Amino acid sequence: MKMAELMQHWLPQRYDYNLVVVGAGAAGLVSAYLSAAAGARVALVEQAQMGGDCLNRGCVPSKALIRSAHLAQQMRQADHYGLPGQDVDVDFAQVMERVQQTIRTIEPHDSVERYQSLGVECFHGQAHLLSGHEVAVGDRVLTTRRIVLATGATPVVPELAGLDSVDYYTSDTIWSLRQKPRRLIVVGGGPIGCELSQAFNRLGSQVVQVVHGERLLKREDRAVCELVQQVFHDEGVELCLNCDLQHVARQQDEIVLTCHVGDEERTVHGDALLFAVGRQPMTQGFGFEVLGGTVDRRGALQADGTLRTSVPSIYCAGDVVGPYQFTHMAAHQAATASLNALFDRIWRRRVDVSLVPWTTFVDPEVARVGLNEQDALRQKIAYEVTRLDYGELDRAVTDTTTPGWIQVLTVPGKDTILGVTIVGAHAGDCLAEFVLAMKNGLGLKKILATIHVYPTLAEGNKLVAGEWQRRHFPAALKPWLKRFHDWMRRVS
Repeated sequence: MKMAELMQHWLPQRYDYNLVVVGAGAAGLVSAYLSAAAGARVALVEQAQMGGDCLNRGCVPSKALIRSAHLAQQMRQADHYGLPGQDVDVDFAQVMERVQQTIRTIEPHDSVERYQSLGVECFHGQAHLLSGHEVAVGDRVLTTRRIVLATGATPVVPELAGLDSVDYYTSDTIWSLRQKPRRLIVVGGGPIGCELSQAFNRLGSQVVQVVHGERLLKREDRAVCELVQQVFHDEGVELCLNCDLQHVARQQDEIVLTCHVGDEERTVHGDALLFAVGRQPMTQGFGFEVLGGTVDRRGALQADGTLRTSVPSIYCAGDVVGPYQFTHMAAHQAATASLNALFDRIWRRRVDVSLVPWTTFVDPEVARVGLNEQDALRQKIAYEVTRLDYGELDRAVTDTTTPGWIQVLTVPGKDTILGVTIVGAHAGDCLAEFVLAMKNGLGLKKILATIHVYPTLAEGNKLVAGEWQRRHFPAALKPWLKRFHDWMRRVS
């Protein structure tokens, strides 16, 4: 059979595209880019802004804000560096303009013009799935062999009595602020809530952080949470833990949030209210459910290990499927989903979620990969702990950034790494070496045998490996070594 006849046999009809990607956030952009690079004809559909949440409402603006807030804090603490400390008069509107300028600087990387130059056809509008092979955008119907859904997630707003009577912000809308809140109420104790609480506090707002649970960052070990909470307390963030929200109201110029803390009622007053209680996958509004598509108990798209949904011609990636709502995870999933979608007749692979690193960009940063102690205990996995305090790092001392530590969990008696938590300056940067080691089956001995630049914070990775080696030096060998060296001193 000739190739043309074979292709006709495989394909019941001729499609306009090999792949249509719905959503131009982190997952969608990577899906489109890789597919076009692989020679496929690709269409990318976005109803709002290219770059999605990460560029416009998430990672980029939040890290720009955090950087300004960090500098303001350093200026106040200049006496720690032998310089005169000073009060900082923050021009909040100028800070927020810098945030927008940062977005504009990165924007061309995610623009329609760039992706069209890479061979991706871009469409602006609401996508609607007519079938597993047809996507309507306005009056245009795109036919495609496969579809990747990368529609992202949207902030969760809790059901709360009186909420319709007050204005509030989410992590999507807070960037419209140009006047600094005098007193900001932040609801939520996860990474987003913590990052924004500390940043706004350092920029001069009085921040009250209202948390349902007993501590911040509940996925991290208790010691990590306690350090972050102590830093927040020292900097002036008011924490209200174990709070059950009851109702909210506007009283004259104030927002009044009423909570139950145990058996007691507590009111929290502010002139701005921010909800940071999680993000809900966006699975509705584009016709997926009409095609028989299903969602899981988390409200995310239900997919198998190859990221194929319950509709066989449709794959998914990013926050819409989760479970990890990180830009780097979205990109990782996108690579798997798009290549599976293009080549699934001859090859498919499963997405690797065994090693997912993350960082919470508070100060000090909290970075982790693999197991921490509370995970290991819950899963009944035996482990050993090796820890190095940042105070043992010469670079941390010279930079006056000593709060924190590197903690490595290993298989008992072996240098096999089960997980790493780093708390401290540039923790997210320092974590990468451990991720690489774990991915490639390298233990602490390999890290110890690697030359690290002195003085750097990354040198801590080698020092903690050295601490593990010191504790695992064979005790039975020590008397024999002593005898050997004694003998060597008598030999000419």
